[in-house]
Amino acid sequence: MSKKIYVIYTGGTIGMKPTDSGYAPSGNMQALLDEKLPSHARKGLPDFDLVEYEDLIDSSNIRPQNWQQMATDIADHYEDYDGFVVLHGTDTMAFSSSMLSFMLRNLDKPVIFTGSQIPLCEPRSDGLENFVGALSLATDERINEVCLYFNGRLMRGNRARKQNAYLFDAFDSPNFPWLGRADINIELNEALLLKPENKPEFHLECAEDTQVGIVQLFPGITAQWLEAALNQPQKAFIMRTYGTGNGPDGDPALLDTLKKATDAGKIIVNLTQCHRGAVHQDSYAAGSALAEAGVIGGLDTTTEAMFCKLHHLLSKGYSTWKIRELVGHNIAGELTI
Repeated sequence: MSKKIYVIYTGGTIGMKPTDSGYAPSGNMQALLDEKLPSHARKGLPDFDLVEYEDLIDSSNIRPQNWQQMATDIADHYEDYDGFVVLHGTDTMAFSSSMLSFMLRNLDKPVIFTGSQIPLCEPRSDGLENFVGALSLATDERINEVCLYFNGRLMRGNRARKQNAYLFDAFDSPNFPWLGRADINIELNEALLLKPENKPEFHLECAEDTQVGIVQLFPGITAQWLEAALNQPQKAFIMRTYGTGNGPDGDPALLDTLKKATDAGKIIVNLTQCHRGAVHQDSYAAGSALAEAGVIGGLDTTTEAMFCKLHHLLSKGYSTWKIRELVGHNIAGELTI
């Protein structure tokens, strides 16, 4: 029996049309796909149903309620389809694919995010190849997780990052190998694919207010500046540090600011500003000082994945102690233990 895929169109470049102020989200994706992919060209591709969200967005406008909508939509239709494709804007696709990896766990079907750098309405668009590739991968029974597919690369959704604003190979997975590659043949690295341990689990709690902030160290950062950032209402912060997780250990006032914040219950996770690599706070004294101030090492998790992981854990109502413990636990393949 042929497989059937559920396609969600959320907006993004792939379906945009030109306006006086630049490209903007546009509806009627089904007609655009019918034009670019007529019936005779669909041989070998699975059947699909496409749902177009009423409020299409440029992904730079993504909010937690959008994650709730996508995850709930997939959960509601999970038993009716063999796989899922989410058409999404590239700017925050890595955030969304990360978030859904925490909300939809132990999957036994593929959920594939994709989009494009150039709209489908343009002659040089990369959107059709990305859509066809994602649609084909969404039928593969070996894939049981949330992935991101772009320019022939299949990546774990919570390991991917947008690394280039101008090239077709916009996404990469800096700290984890690609799960597969679509060239003449589609090849998967089956040893890396997640295997479901139990029946699918849908954790659809997703607080509407963003509960995580991001702070980046820079030369000359002061305790006063950091204190003002940490006094924001967010309950958890990602602090993007240098190298393997180093900070200015020669500034006692700054370290005291961090200690006061963590003692007050703020969760501060240390991630490196480097594109590749992991945080090991004990490698240098400058990292050990942060650990002594209560900062938690985030290992090789991406900023996008840690942001979503913290938001997810806070949405579930876990205690500060529990969240601090789970930061270093591999929940959905997001970090290397």
